Amino acid sequence: MPRPLRHFDWSLRSCGVRGHVTYRPDDAALADRLSAETPAGEAWRCLRCEDFVVGEPHGSGPAEDAPLVLRGNALKDALVLRLLAAERLVRGLLLVALAYGIYRFDGARHSLDRVIQEYLPLLRPVADRLGIDLEDTGPVKLIEEALSARHSTLLLVALGVLAYGVLQLVEATGLWLMKRWGEYVAVVGTSVFIPLEVYELLHTVTPLKVGALLLNLFAVVYLLWSKRLFGLRGGKEAFEAERHGASLLEVERAGLVGPRRS
Repeated sequence: MPRPLRHFDWSLRSCGVRGHVTYRPDDAALADRLSAETPAGEAWRCLRCEDFVVGEPHGSGPAEDAPLVLRGNALKDALVLRLLAAERLVRGLLLVALAYGIYRFDGARHSLDRVIQEYLPLLRPVADRLGIDLEDTGPVKLIEEALSARHSTLLLVALGVLAYGVLQLVEATGLWLMKRWGEYVAVVGTSVFIPLEVYELLHTVTPLKVGALLLNLFAVVYLLWSKRLFGLRGGKEAFEAERHGASLLEVERAGLVGPRRS
C-alpha cells in the first residue's frame, strides 16, 4: 500500500520557503567536502537540503559555530509541533473569549432573565405541539443554573477559564518556537486535564470529546518520546546529540575518517 508523501523532500521544501543555508568551515578538509567548482563559479552545499548553491557562503568560521539547521526527520518533527501549536492557539483564544463572555454575562444576567420570562411563555404552545418540555431542555436548564449562580461563583469560573486559556496560549508560543520549556509546559498542562476529560467521557460520549482526548494523548506521548523529556531515552543530552549527529557538517566530518562518498 503506497504511503502518502513517501518521496516528499521536506528539506528541499523548507529551502524553497526559507532559502538555502551555506557555511564555510575553517577546517580546509571539511570545507573541501562542502564546496565545488562549477562553470558558474564557486558553489557550496546547503546544510539543509544538500544541494550545491552557486555563490559565496552565507557564513564562515569554526564548524562548531555553524548554524544547526533542521533537516529530514527533524523538519517533520517541527511540522507536528507547529500543528499542535496552532491547535493550542485556537483553543486558547476561544477560552479567553469564553472567559470574557462569562464576565460580561454577570452584568447582563437581569436582562437575560427578563428575556427568558417574556419569550419562554410565547414559545410554550409551539413546544407543547411538538411534545417538547422547554423547562427540561439542556439550554434552558443551563441558563437557569447560571442565572441562579452567585456573583463570586461566576467570577471564579471566569478566572478559571481565563487561566486555562492563557496556559493554552503559553503552550502554543513555546511549541511554535520549538523551545524545550514549551514542550514541558505542554506535557504537564495537557496531562493534568486528561483525567478530567476521561471523567467527562464516562458521563457523556461525543465525537468532539473523544477527538480532544485522543489529540491530547497523542501530544503527550509524542512529546515525551520524540523530545526525550523528563530523562526519557537519555534526556536532553541524547536529544541534542541526535540533532547534532544528523547535521550535514557532522556527517561530513565523520566522513573524513572513512571513505569519501561518491
